[in-house]
Amino acid sequence: MLRVGLTGGIGSGKSTVATRLAEHGAVVIDADRIARDVVEPGTDGLAEVVAEFGDEVRTADGRLNRPALARAVFGDDSARARLNAILHPRIAARTGELVAAAPTGAVVVHDVPLLVENRLAPGYHLVVVVDAPVDVRLHRLVADRGMSEVDARARIAAQATEEQRRAVADVWLDNGGARDDVLAATDALWADQLVRFESDVRLRRPADPGKPRVLAHDDGWPARAARAIARLRLAAGEQAMRVDHIGSTAVPGLAGVDVVDLMVTVSAAADVDAVAARIGDAGFPATTEEPEWSDRVHAGADPARYTRVHVCVVDSPGWWLALATPAWLAGDPAAAVEYAELKLTIAAGHPDAADYALAKRPWFAEAAEVARAWAETTGWRP
Repeated sequence: MLRVGLTGGIGSGKSTVATRLAEHGAVVIDADRIARDVVEPGTDGLAEVVAEFGDEVRTADGRLNRPALARAVFGDDSARARLNAILHPRIAARTGELVAAAPTGAVVVHDVPLLVENRLAPGYHLVVVVDAPVDVRLHRLVADRGMSEVDARARIAAQATEEQRRAVADVWLDNGGARDDVLAATDALWADQLVRFESDVRLRRPADPGKPRVLAHDDGWPARAARAIARLRLAAGEQAMRVDHIGSTAVPGLAGVDVVDLMVTVSAAADVDAVAARIGDAGFPATTEEPEWSDRVHAGADPARYTRVHVCVVDSPGWWLALATPAWLAGDPAAAVEYAELKLTIAAGHPDAADYALAKRPWFAEAAEVARAWAETTGWRP
């Protein structure tokens, strides 16, 4: 099963994408619909809301009086917390039931308007954000939903910013143009990424990194690493002492192959096995690769972006060097240039990813001593 979080600001046209994914066969779980269902007439959810906030939050025909409830909690953090304590466990339980009922091999799309605001992104294999320019969203809200422009602007301002959404977005769908454009982008997302990603997760099959190509430094690598780190932290739990972005993509300005390397630090060898299944469930299955310096190697199952995850026991020689090397290269521009040139040369003659990695080992053997001397001189510590 692949868990996809789908979100977007009000008026972005998120429902267009959700509907299209459902047409392709995705199991779409609508968070707003569940929130309404748990307070339908006759539910214990509605009964508890009324008991907490009074009969005025119930209409004459026995339904939830949403405007009255909004007035009761508006600007009152304590009241909102009490409401959330009633609703959130019921919403979570119903969501869990629907996810559990999805068939094997399903792509489960959780349509959550407040995914960013509620910090839910790490719980999904992939987060898709649908967006449109503010003026387009305003027009939709006024023309299609009958809102006043003042109300529409207030609703937009109350939600997550574009910067906050971009921080969690693995996929960004621009829905500011023609409807057919976003539908075509959604079709491509389904065929080229989601279907393959689901099978890779289900079969515990790492994605193919492809031929190594050295690229100019991508400023998006740290954000991509941060999203994966959040997923790994959630999956590994307390057994992960730390999760770090390592390798070339962690060094500002350094060219590298489009592979984000991460390291999960555990306290003992037994924890390497203990976290393996959970890391695999999060979308990073174990590989058959023989570890060179770590204790186990996992890799991302997402076919659109390759991630390698090393699991390493704290204070081992490989652990120290994995943390020291990017720090050293960031502080030694001449060494960074030398390494970048080496990678270009090796990539040209080693089209296989495994051979490419093997060919770099002699340089790293010598560089390790230089890194240790640099750490001694500068006083660097992990």
